[in-house]
Amino acid sequence: MQFIHTYHSPVGSLTLSSDGTSLTGLWFEGQKYFGSTLEQDTQEKSLPIFQQVSHWLDCYFAGKHPEPNIPLAPVGSPFRQAVWELLLQIPYGRLTTYGAIAKQLQLQTGRSVSAQAVGGAVAHNPISILIPCHRVVGTSGSLTGYAGGLEKKIHLLRLEGVPSDLLRIPKADSIR
Repeated sequence: MQFIHTYHSPVGSLTLSSDGTSLTGLWFEGQKYFGSTLEQDTQEKSLPIFQQVSHWLDCYFAGKHPEPNIPLAPVGSPFRQAVWELLLQIPYGRLTTYGAIAKQLQLQTGRSVSAQAVGGAVAHNPISILIPCHRVVGTSGSLTGYAGGLEKKIHLLRLEGVPSDLLRIPKADSIR
């Protein structure tokens, strides 16, 4: 059984999920792929892990840089797990590209990896914010692809102190 909890943040309600010990999900309300890894049988419950994550989020949204000491257990394929592991290595307030992650994976595995495949894994990240997929941008630095919405991505990056001149929003006709 999975347990869920709602956290009210400055960017809207977040749904947290847990197996009772680790965080298994964190989604923005209305996010693409919302609850994609949730089991059908869930129960709203107050758990120590939810208190720990709520405290972490309180610190994060207060503009502090909380230590990444939350036990995480995202559900996904080995490829997605490898991408999410690399996301965890992106420093607070820094950006990387889908292509750079693809190159890192290629170095680790010896197999060719496309930026598009990385983009798919990033989009399916079930633990937003803590696994910082918002720190990944397109090759030209454009803010393409964020399952929670570009306005939330911009908010999170500004909160982390990313200079506004690095936050390029793609033209509407280039988003498809």
